[in-house]
Order: sequence, then structure tokens, then C-alpha cells
Amino acid sequence: MELWRACRLVVDTGIHVMEWTREQGIEYYSVNTPNAISDAVKMVERHIVMPSQATAYKIGMLKILELRAKAQKELGEKYDIREFHDVVLKNGPVPLTILGEFVDEYIAARLKK
Repeated sequence: MELWRACRLVVDTGIHVMEWTREQGIEYYSVNTPNAISDAVKMVERHIVMPSQATAYKIGMLKILELRAKAQKELGEKYDIREFHDVVLKNGPVPLTILGEFVDEYIAARLKK
């Protein structure tokens, strides 16, 4: 899946910055992943109509992993991945700065227990 995600970043950027054609995006997926051509077509068409979605997904993923590592480090034995998931998911989509604040509040509250 990381290979697929890496290719998504390349193709998303290729289409919107380097002005790749639809066919160039499909070719890139085809050459660099073991997925079916039909998967490549779906992804390229998604990139065309949703610029930077792949990049935004990856940035969000990296931020959540960073926040999880912070919570684990600061809470030690008090860290509970289920509670962390609740903090991340309970408010739905929020800006990453706000998510960071929610995690900080969770850490502070958990340390008081």
C-alpha cells in the first residue's frame, strides 16, 4: 500500500504541476505498481477531479502518526490506543492544528488521572 500511496503522490503532482496527460498518469501507475490498469484509470480520474487529494491524505496521515507518537511518549503506560482513536475520530474532519489541540487536551487530561 505504501508503494501505491507513493505513486499517488507522484501522479497527483504530475497531473497538476507538471501538466501530465491522463495517459501519462495511467502509464506511471501501470509501470510502477502491480495493480490492474482499471485501478490506475480510476485513480487518475480521481486525481483529475480532486487536485491534491493524495497529498492532503498523506499529510494528514503523517500528522496523525506524529500525534500518536507524541501521546505514546508522553503518556507511557497510560496510553490507550482506543482512547487515542476516539480523540482523533470523535469530532469528524477538523484542521490538523485543531486535531493537535484535541490530542494535547487528551494527553493533559490523561496525565491528571
